[in-house]
Amino acid sequence: MKLNWGTGIVLAFIGFISFIMYFIITMNIDDSYDHDLVSENYYAEELAYQKDIDKLKNSKALSENITYKKTEKGLTIVFPSNKDFKNITGKVFLYRPSNKQLDFESTISLSNPYLLIPDSRLVDGRWNIKIDWQYDGMSYLYKESIEY
Repeated sequence: MKLNWGTGIVLAFIGFISFIMYFIITMNIDDSYDHDLVSENYYAEELAYQKDIDKLKNSKALSENITYKKTEKGLTIVFPSNKDFKNITGKVFLYRPSNKQLDFESTISLSNPYLLIPDSRLVDGRWNIKIDWQYDGMSYLYKESIEY
């Protein structure tokens, strides 16, 4: 059978359309490509964002801010040494961009100047950490994107 240029163009179109259809079906069926919004309550959180900006400004005014380090036991969050750790309250949010089932929130209850998040709660990869904490009536916010 002899192929002419018209048959070649038709076969090229069929091949291209087949590839696009395969790609579309794969993206719709495969759960690994399923990504949700950053937050379920996006619009409500957007209205409260000015408070977060004020808290971030308070954090930047500190002489010493929160630090973190990865240890064998997990992620250690160290609070400023010039603050009495017994008076620090708040919450720690850990957000996993690729899997919302791994997200969790923890209340800050310190018996040491640091907070340890156990290694068993964290998987390797990118995490967004948000620490909303209060000390002597002032609110502070620490945000960081970390690789664990």
